[in-house]
Amino acid sequence: MPIYEYECPVCGLRFEKQQRFTDPPIETCPEGHPGVRRVFSPAGIIFKGDGWYITESRKSKNPGKEKSETSSGAGDSE
Repeated sequence: MPIYEYECPVCGLRFEKQQRFTDPPIETCPEGHPGVRRVFSPAGIIFKGDGWYITESRKSKNPGKEKSETSSGAGDSE
């Protein structure tokens, strides 16, 4: 279940609540103030490096099959 962060505009309290996707949003803070709003924050994942290249993936089980498909497509254009 995801954890959502809420903030109360009255008292400024920020709190987290673990909820299901189907649960309705919280409307009051733990102190009892109405009008709580959900706080959105950036994802906690950072990608570093130059990127991903096809040479870094798994090797194909049938390397000859890929070559035959590309060469047969070029000969059919006549």
